[in-house]
Formats: sequence, structure tokens, C-alpha cells
Amino acid sequence: MLSRLSNIFKVGDLRKKVLFTVFVIGAYQLGANIPVPGVDVHQLQALKQQAQNNGILAYLSLFTGGAITKMAVFGLGIMPYITSSIIVQMLTTAIPKLAEWREQGPVGQKKLTQTTRYLTVGLAIMQASGLTYAFHTGGIFNTGSSVDLIPDWTFPRAAFIVLTLTAGTAFVMWLGELITQHGIGQGMSILIFANVVATLPGVGAIVLSQAGQFKFWVIMALTLAMLVAIVFMEQGQRRIQMVIAKRIVGRRQMAGQSTYIPLKVNQSGVVPVIFASSLLYIPVLLSNIIPWQPLTNFVKNNLASTSIIYIFTYGALIVLFAFFFVRIQFDPQLQAEQIRKQGGYIPGIRPGLPTERYLSRILNRITLPGSLYLAIFAVLPAIPLVLWNIKQVPFFGVTVLISVGVTLETLRQLDGQLVMRNYESFLN
Repeated sequence: MLSRLSNIFKVGDLRKKVLFTVFVIGAYQLGANIPVPGVDVHQLQALKQQAQNNGILAYLSLFTGGAITKMAVFGLGIMPYITSSIIVQMLTTAIPKLAEWREQGPVGQKKLTQTTRYLTVGLAIMQASGLTYAFHTGGIFNTGSSVDLIPDWTFPRAAFIVLTLTAGTAFVMWLGELITQHGIGQGMSILIFANVVATLPGVGAIVLSQAGQFKFWVIMALTLAMLVAIVFMEQGQRRIQMVIAKRIVGRRQMAGQSTYIPLKVNQSGVVPVIFASSLLYIPVLLSNIIPWQPLTNFVKNNLASTSIIYIFTYGALIVLFAFFFVRIQFDPQLQAEQIRKQGGYIPGIRPGLPTERYLSRILNRITLPGSLYLAIFAVLPAIPLVLWNIKQVPFFGVTVLISVGVTLETLRQLDGQLVMRNYESFLN
């Protein structure tokens, strides 16, 4: 590992990408610690204390790296972008025009991306308006006490705060796209990783202070066991043998070859975990915007991380999204058609529809354990914390999954960059 890191910095282009990514993460963390104008900074500590005991605020704090409890310029984080991405991808399967754009390649993808951006801004305005009102009244979170972060409430001041938070979300979206284009890794995943990792020191301190040293080290041992299990599962794959027959290209005869199609057990990575969390966040967003007491009570009573309804719903959504995104990333019909066009075949399987059915069956068989693995690791690690009455660390499993998953994916991209530059020996 250390040898690989040192070799990364020996390649000028790769070194620039890594340093650029680190610089963008630093810029993001700076914006996540600057409060918006017009906020009473003396009340921020009380809000942070509420976030440690309140499921809704704890959830918001996790995916914003604590920026929401600081009422920072980047306080909304990238949650509006993730939510809009969910909406657009779901609508793509239902609206023919969006499905047509998806089939158009880069041109259509550019249109989908632009639609996602516009929807992100709209969601950011709605969310910023709801949170601004919530942090003024304080009672919408039902925490038992009122924390007024905006004591000098006027419409121009509130509108300026909403504008600042929305602009911060648009800027964060731009930073994520910059990382994807000019840095290392997928930009939005890297920013989520930065948010999650930023909370780890505080999580360790909370566990140590509340549980004592013995339980703290037990939890650390469970964390290490989770790390090993996650790495093991993330590396698992099913290799489907494929034979490409001899063919003539121009005046040259291409020799036949045997290769394989790698299907990972967890083909979708940590995307289902992030999207399931984001979908459960939508009722929270609506409760901030719509002052309807039954909705607010439902969010308070059923969307707490220790709620049975929340646990089962969260696990079911992870399984559902795992199958959904695997089907988007690996379409058996398109893959079978591509194999046929290449003059290839799977031994013992006829080309065309039989190949499609075979790939679909294999994909379902390996996606099921992969999705259950994600759901179990996202939910079950919270059980010992609940039994030991450590309620200020409600998303322990999600934190570990996102941290390890994004790290492994980023390392794979770094390995790919090294291979492209003839550094195969560094992977040994």
C-alpha cells in the first residue's frame, strides 16, 4: 500500500489529480464550517447538542459532515443532488422521453445531467426554506426545547439565508463534478466520504465517553471485523466464461480468444445505501416544508434510527435499490446483443435470447446475497449500540460501509490509472 501511494506521486498527471481532489475536499470542508449571515452563532452549540439526541438532526449531520448543525454555507451538502438523481433515474424508467435520452449516449446523458441540476436547485430552494423556518421556530424537530438560530426574523433576512444555502448547494454540486472530471474517483461519492470521515473522531469520542474503555474496544474490534468482511465481500465476483470466435477484420484474421465477464457480488457498491438514506430523508424534508402535525409526528416516531419501522424499511429499500442499480449498470439484453455482435458466445449457451436469460439468472443469483449483505451491514451494527444505550451514534453501519466502499472504489481507479501508465508491477 505504501509503495503504491509513493508510486502515485511519481506520475506527474496522476499526482495533479490527487492533489486537485484533496484541494477540492479542503475547499468543501472550509465552506462546511462558515455560518451563513444572520445566524445567532451562540445558539449553534445548543443545536449541535440536539443533533446528538435527535434522529432527524443526526441524519442530516451525518451526510453533511456536521455542516447543518453549524448552519454553514454548505449546510445542505449534496443531499438535494442525490435526491434529484434518485427522482431522475426512477423517472427514466417511466417517461419515454427520458429513456430516449439515456439511449442517446453522451448527448442524452448531458441532457439528463442538466435536468438533474435544475431539479437539484429546485429541491435546494424548498429544503433551504423549510430548514430556515425550522431553525427559527425550533419546534418542528420536536426536540423538547426551542433553539432560535434566527432571532431577528424578517422576510429579506430569511430570503437571503435561503439564497445562500441554495447557492452553496449549487457550488457543492459543481465541486463534485470537478472531482469527477479532473480528479480521482466519483465526485459526489468522494464528498460524501469526506463528510462521513469528518464525523469519525467525534463518534469515537462519544462512544468512549458514554460506554467506557471496555465497550469502546469491543466496538473497535467489531469495526475491524466489519472492515475485513466488507473488503472480502467487495472483492467477490462471479466470472462468466466467454469465447470469441475467429473473425476477419479487413484483410486480417483475428484469432479466437477466451475471456470472461466479471460480475461482482456487490455490483452497485454503496450507491443503494446512500440512495435508501436519501429516500428516507424525503419525508424529513416534507415535514420541514409542510407544517402538518400528523406528518411531523410520523417522522419523529417512525424515522428514528432505532425504530423497527425504520430498520425494516431501510433494509428493504437497500435491497430494492441494489437490484435497481445493478439492472441499470448491467443490462442482460444489451450485454447479450454485444456478445453476439462480437461473434462471441458463452459455452453451452446459444446466442441471443438464451444468453440474455442466462445472464439475467446469474445476475439475480449474485445480486440477492450482495443486497442482503449491504442491508445487514447497514442495520445490524447499530444493535450493540442500542443495547448499550449509546444513542448518539445512530448510523454506525452506514458510516463504515460508505467509508470502506468509497475507499476501495477510489483505489481501484488509482490502480487503473497506474495500469494505463505501464505500472503493472505496482499492483503486485
